[in-house]
Amino acid sequence: MTNEQTLEEPKPVKKGMLDNVLEQFNHAADQINLNPNVRKILSITNTEIVINFPVRMDSGDVEIFTGYRVQHNNALGPYKGGLRYHPTVDINGARALAMWMTWKTSLAGLPYGGAKGGIQIDPSKYSAGELERITRRFTYALGENIGPEHDIPAPDVNTNAQTMAWIADTYMSTKSTSERSKNMHVVTGKPVGSGGLEGRDRATGFGVFLTIKFWAEKTKQSLKGKKFIVQGFGNVGYWSAHFLQNEGAILVGVQDAFGSIQNKDGIKVEDLFNYAKSNHGSIVGFPEAKVLEGKDFFGLDCDICIPAALGNQITKQNADSIKAVLIAEGANGPTDVEGEKILLAKGVTIIPDIMCNSGGVIGSYFEWLQNRNGELWQLDEILLKIEKKLRTTFDKVTEYSEEKNLDLRTAAFCIAIERIEKAYILRGIFP
Repeated sequence: MTNEQTLEEPKPVKKGMLDNVLEQFNHAADQINLNPNVRKILSITNTEIVINFPVRMDSGDVEIFTGYRVQHNNALGPYKGGLRYHPTVDINGARALAMWMTWKTSLAGLPYGGAKGGIQIDPSKYSAGELERITRRFTYALGENIGPEHDIPAPDVNTNAQTMAWIADTYMSTKSTSERSKNMHVVTGKPVGSGGLEGRDRATGFGVFLTIKFWAEKTKQSLKGKKFIVQGFGNVGYWSAHFLQNEGAILVGVQDAFGSIQNKDGIKVEDLFNYAKSNHGSIVGFPEAKVLEGKDFFGLDCDICIPAALGNQITKQNADSIKAVLIAEGANGPTDVEGEKILLAKGVTIIPDIMCNSGGVIGSYFEWLQNRNGELWQLDEILLKIEKKLRTTFDKVTEYSEEKNLDLRTAAFCIAIERIEKAYILRGIFP
């Protein structure tokens, strides 16, 4: 190298979701002086399963797929967490999401641990028949790594009730005739006609709405006239918007994987939902809204922002442009650590994912109980049960936050981790 040559400045390495969840965990662990041995255990996952499996396509060709299931911790009960079908699915993402599930189930007071997984796939490129064969082959390959008292998957990004029905049927078909009916609760989020729970489809979005409603009550505000934006208009985004609009809030912007739209006078949620359903799931071209540049979405003038898509969407690159006073995390890990620091410095309130979107796993718990006990509950009963659980959690987190002078995420993590720490201290560590 000559004297005239200079080295380029190293580019900053973008943190992934695993980096974020570990930083959040360690920050909370420091706050509560977590037992160092328990910290070691919770810093890593218990089990990681990576499966490469073949499936015959409609063309007759065989394609190889990679599936993941990461089981983080089961100190409080069976592993619990979704399966997603998305090109970004990888081992580190599954690790991060599994950890978040551990904190989420603990915070909600459920008898579960945390797991997550999925298949690295773009499901839009495959037929319904191919997706069924992919799902059934993945389930078969997982074998005894899942089970109704061991690890209970649920829907997540790009999976739904039909996916869960295929998994349940495949898993049960590996059991003897007398044992099949005892394994219906191997997954939750099934169709209502196949062991599913009334209202499970809206449970996550309903929970997002409830935490926003509780925040409004606590801050003595009305949701009527409040403007909100939603990133992601799938199951969570749609139901969150549906319930908010019913309270008089105004949807002014939506972003999905295909594009972004806005209307400062308001977008009718049901009209957009019906349009997207008829437009291959896309909001693009909705006649009652204007096209918006994707980079400008989070900067829209609004009171409430609901990121309900994928992780790491709010970062230091766009956090400063956010005008909302409340972020309600419908997705898992949508705000990275650097973005959160900027938002907190601006005085923005963040309802953390492990509380905000926990309506889904709470609903899953009731479905699991319903199958396990041979009971059947009505929709109004279920929504009341979810509301009661979430209100208890919300009050607990906000009181802890105020008492310890912590942001809501750190308070939520502290409560969740302390519950697991207590279990380890009481039980001891084998041998």
